[in-house]
Amino acid sequence: MSNTDFALAVEGLTVSFDGFKAIEDLTLYVDKNELRVIIGPNGAGKTTLLDLICGKTKASSGSIKFQNQELTGMDEYLRVRKGIGRKFQTPSIYENLSVFKNLEVSYPEGRSVFGALRFQCTPAVQQRVQAVAQEIGLDHVLEMESGLLSHGQKQWLEIGMLLMQDPELLMLDEPIAGMSARERELTADLLKRICVGRSVIVIEHDMEFVARIAHKVTVMHQGKILAEGSMEAVQSDPKVIDVYLGH
Repeated sequence: MSNTDFALAVEGLTVSFDGFKAIEDLTLYVDKNELRVIIGPNGAGKTTLLDLICGKTKASSGSIKFQNQELTGMDEYLRVRKGIGRKFQTPSIYENLSVFKNLEVSYPEGRSVFGALRFQCTPAVQQRVQAVAQEIGLDHVLEMESGLLSHGQKQWLEIGMLLMQDPELLMLDEPIAGMSARERELTADLLKRICVGRSVIVIEHDMEFVARIAHKVTVMHQGKILAEGSMEAVQSDPKVIDVYLGH
């Protein structure tokens, strides 16, 4: 398989903070329509990797290609325009706006200041809001003020805000933290739905959840990739058991 066939090709990626290599010579390939889960102990460099892909942190060396276009050196907002969406650990939604409004203002045309002033909620936008609301399971609470949603619903709304931009790569950092068992189940179903037509990278600690959603698991340790493969293969890998599952 040539590198052009991958949605994301990370090669020889390194980033140092004051001499400490947070990510060291890391190579990772993510297929189109793949749901990849990255696991590993705290400090393994998982969040830093997402920061490098979305442009929040600049790489010291190496290459990050998204759909065969080099991203290193590209500004964060340009990467968003190219189709990279990123959700952080704490949900950032507009609490005093309705669910509908949160989704509406996330539509690409509504993103810039001037865009927001000229922005019309056309039938096309309304259709998109309805479709995304249905996908995230919030179509019955569109008029509700977002601050009144449950913790899980707020997480889904934020995923919906990213889906409004129709990203081709979606990155989620611990999406089920603080969720109830039922919300976790619904989130697993949601993630399985949204990786049809796009690639999704998830950082997660909950192994049961990982097993439920992952197409492939990447285990990180000390800024490097320790193992990669199916959940079964990774769980039975002696190196992984030693550094991670054994603790």
